[in-house]
Amino acid sequence: MLSINEAKYIGDYNLCLIFNNGKEGIANLKQTIFNDKRPIFLELKEESNFSNFKVSHSTVVWFNELDLSPEYLFYLVFKEDESFKEKFKAWGYLV
Repeated sequence: MLSINEAKYIGDYNLCLIFNNGKEGIANLKQTIFNDKRPIFLELKEESNFSNFKVSHSTVVWFNELDLSPEYLFYLVFKEDESFKEKFKAWGYLV
């Protein structure tokens, strides 16, 4: 099961993530936060609120209890890596 071991905010809605499989990289969440119209995302448009998170329950959890699946975060980090294409299709991120 994929999980987040460490997460660090590095500015402009980017998180540096270390996964339990040893992979690490940067997930840009700006589009996710600003394009999702659900109310829980509204508070995170303020950068100081976005940077207020912790690693809990195997993923990143924000102060307002929003969490994103580790698989989605992994996808954001590695979506350009062809070696993960089949995995992302199986997870439903690619059609």
